[in-house]
Amino acid sequence: MKLYVSEGNPHCLKVLAALEVTGVQCDVHYVNHEERVVPYLSRPALPALLLPSGLHLFSSNAICRYLFEVSGKDCTELCGQWLEWEATDLQPALLQALHMAVLQGKGSDVSKVLQGPLNYLEQSLSKGNLPYLTGDAVSAADVVLWAALYPVLSDSSQALGERKFVKTWFDRGAVMHSLQSAAQKVLQGKGLQGTRSYMQKQPAPQSNQCRDTQPCNSSPAEGEESERLVSEEEMEAAALTWSKGLNSCQSDTDRQHPILPKEGKRNLLLTSALPYVNNVPHLGNIIGCVLSTDVFSRYGRLRDWNVLFVCGTDEYGTATENKAREEGLTPQQICDKYHTIHASIYKWFQIDFDFFGRTTTEKQTEIAQDIFWRLHKQGFLVEDTVEQLRCESCQRFLADRFVEGICPHCSYPEARGDQCDKCGRLINAVELSEPQCKVCRQTPVIRSSKHLFLDLPKLESQLEQWLDKSTSTGDWTANAKQITRSWLRDGLKPRCITRDLKWGTPVPHPDFKEKVFYVWFDAPIGYLSITANYTDQWEKWWKNPNQVELYNFMAKDNVPFHSVVFPCSLLGAQDNYTLVNHLVATEYLNYEDSKFSKSRGVGVFGDMAKDTGIPSDVWRFYLLYVRPEGQDSVFSWADMATKNNSELLNNLGNFINRAGMFVAKFFEGCVPAMELQQEDKKLLALVGWELQQYIQLMDKVKIRDSLKHILNISRHGNQYIQVNEPWKKIKGGDTERQRAGTVTGVSVNIACLLSVMLYPYMPTVSQTIRDQLNAPQSCINTMLKGTGTFVCALCPGHRIGTVSPLFQKLELDQIEALKKRFGGQQPEDEPPKKKTAAQKAAGTQPAAVPAPAAAEVAAVNGVDPEKAKQLTQAVAEQGEKVRALKAQKAEKAAITAEVAKLLDLKKQLALAEGKSPEPAPQKGKKK
Repeated sequence: MKLYVSEGNPHCLKVLAALEVTGVQCDVHYVNHEERVVPYLSRPALPALLLPSGLHLFSSNAICRYLFEVSGKDCTELCGQWLEWEATDLQPALLQALHMAVLQGKGSDVSKVLQGPLNYLEQSLSKGNLPYLTGDAVSAADVVLWAALYPVLSDSSQALGERKFVKTWFDRGAVMHSLQSAAQKVLQGKGLQGTRSYMQKQPAPQSNQCRDTQPCNSSPAEGEESERLVSEEEMEAAALTWSKGLNSCQSDTDRQHPILPKEGKRNLLLTSALPYVNNVPHLGNIIGCVLSTDVFSRYGRLRDWNVLFVCGTDEYGTATENKAREEGLTPQQICDKYHTIHASIYKWFQIDFDFFGRTTTEKQTEIAQDIFWRLHKQGFLVEDTVEQLRCESCQRFLADRFVEGICPHCSYPEARGDQCDKCGRLINAVELSEPQCKVCRQTPVIRSSKHLFLDLPKLESQLEQWLDKSTSTGDWTANAKQITRSWLRDGLKPRCITRDLKWGTPVPHPDFKEKVFYVWFDAPIGYLSITANYTDQWEKWWKNPNQVELYNFMAKDNVPFHSVVFPCSLLGAQDNYTLVNHLVATEYLNYEDSKFSKSRGVGVFGDMAKDTGIPSDVWRFYLLYVRPEGQDSVFSWADMATKNNSELLNNLGNFINRAGMFVAKFFEGCVPAMELQQEDKKLLALVGWELQQYIQLMDKVKIRDSLKHILNISRHGNQYIQVNEPWKKIKGGDTERQRAGTVTGVSVNIACLLSVMLYPYMPTVSQTIRDQLNAPQSCINTMLKGTGTFVCALCPGHRIGTVSPLFQKLELDQIEALKKRFGGQQPEDEPPKKKTAAQKAAGTQPAAVPAPAAAEVAAVNGVDPEKAKQLTQAVAEQGEKVRALKAQKAEKAAITAEVAKLLDLKKQLALAEGKSPEPAPQKGKKK
């Protein structure tokens, strides 16, 4: 094995300490910070461990864990949790502390920055009453945390304050020869200052202000950030880079189809979760899947990666059958209709698929059945007779998503037949208390049926081995890791892969010829079949794990099917399939103070956005600005107007327009000569730094955080113009006119850079800027190479085009009208209900109908169809109210009260329908 490290890199301190503690034999090579030792990565990644198999590990914690395991010291679950905490909670605070102490000279602020993580560590150690984090012996977690904290705490023990448990624990490690030896090698006896060379090449730490608030709509761009100190060396380096100009050779920007993996290139296969064909996507669907994938695919092409982006509509299943019944069409006609609607919406949002397909194809049947037979041959399928819910009124077995009832685990009243939205536990529909058919609201009956199951327990060890590698080497979002771990922690169970439906991929087994594949076995195979409909050489992407990196984009509710169920299908098929390397999951986007609801007219859906008169680029910008990257966020009309008017119009648009107008007005449309002074070089260094941060974050699919750095650059530019006042200097003598020319020339070049950085986010605006500046095509191919290259793209004498404003103000009355339009309304056949005097006094929102006493409902022979209709509406509206309160993280007491009202309404509905309001005893409902 070979371990590559660099001096000054605090992450390397961790792996060298682990190497010393474990005694594992390994060759250590010292390289510089910028050296790329992992050949398939476009960015430097140190430390890196080259394994005997030829694979690389380049996460410091993964390397430490590996060294402990090969030395015979297994990493327990608790150890793994500490490693995760170190990476997600402690490291951001440590990087901020190092940045402040080393680069800003604010060592006294270190204790404040580390207060939260150190308090957590103190509490944990005080509760455990153990000498080490996981027990009586040193673990990988101890070594990683000791080494991570060593540069800061060995220089400033004051940061520990009165935390005696942390101090005792840290002192145990600090005196160990292995840690002192590793520190000497990395820090060279310079303490904190030994990390300076490394820290100067790192992005400024991200603000964590939003971490503890829910939901969070403020972008990091809004936080006031002290200006970064720029050294003389950085200024000169930035000026040198600037002087190199654009690459003379242009890479081919036109895609040649079919796109296939290429030797020597980074080959990225990007998939977006397949949207259900039976409905129109709302803004949350769009940002969670296709828009996020589109941004990353556009960025990947700017980086000169070989990218294939596929998606399509998921068209099989009960949902399609029901929609067809509602609209009086066949399932195929419904699929054709809504596939066209989806394609049209995504085209308007400028989603640049390489191929947008569908799952109702012969290729889908062929590939799904092949995987099925391979699983069958390898013994990973089992038969079992299961109890299912059948609606006698609708005359069919009910798919899980068309059953609703009380969760057997947490008593949530609106759990689906497959999973509870509240506790996240998997459910068999027959386990629900008080189940209802969501179509007709009748109580279904239990019937038996024979089905096939994927034997997940038999595949569990294979899955865990693969997951350990994929999550440690790939960019998995924290929620994806957490959700996957929770599934494994509870133990995998066989998963049914067949259904008693007509509309689906037929099961080829003769004993199950009347059945179709269950959607969560079948739908992910759509990625493969859609690619196969794009090119008959699809296996070069999907059976090529050594050459292809697979990115899956989705919302968090789809994670377990992409991280557990689908990988198990492919692992069990044993056909060298490409498995996901990077699983990127968003949280949820809510609408104002509620949830998106087509039936209630709440929220903006894809087919409505273009009717607002707001350009699709502005929609893209705002959705990406509030992308629910680490936690739920909210779409707000008022906030959208604020961001448009402040960030786009007054910041970004104002800077680009001024830069171009100065060229047109003062220099007859030609870029003037530039003589750089220290102030200009400092700006070049600051802009170059923001560009590097943008690239590092985008490489990690931190799409929302990356946007901050585009806006920071335009802020720097606006300040630069404001301080230098070229409109005044142009009227002065030769020296002042020259200065006006330099400021104008530098500014218009920054505008050119911004056009490139904006391309993934706002492609039309990006092209418009380049058209106005008459920018050469090669600027696209140059700026995002390597770690970022800010060069002079518009040289003196370059003639620009016609400059005009990029954005328009969103007026208050316009926004208020849109908010009202999409805020929901009463059903068309019902006038709005007026509050009673008692309701007004209580200040409560009435249900759709007054809640009658149970005795009144039961009086009319136990059945009252009219009341039942009204109560059905009341139950639906009260259910939405409960969901809204949960989304808003309301007080538990308030939620409990509204849930009680919902249960009472359901009982009244049961009485109105002539049923017993009490659940059947055998359901085991808790009293």
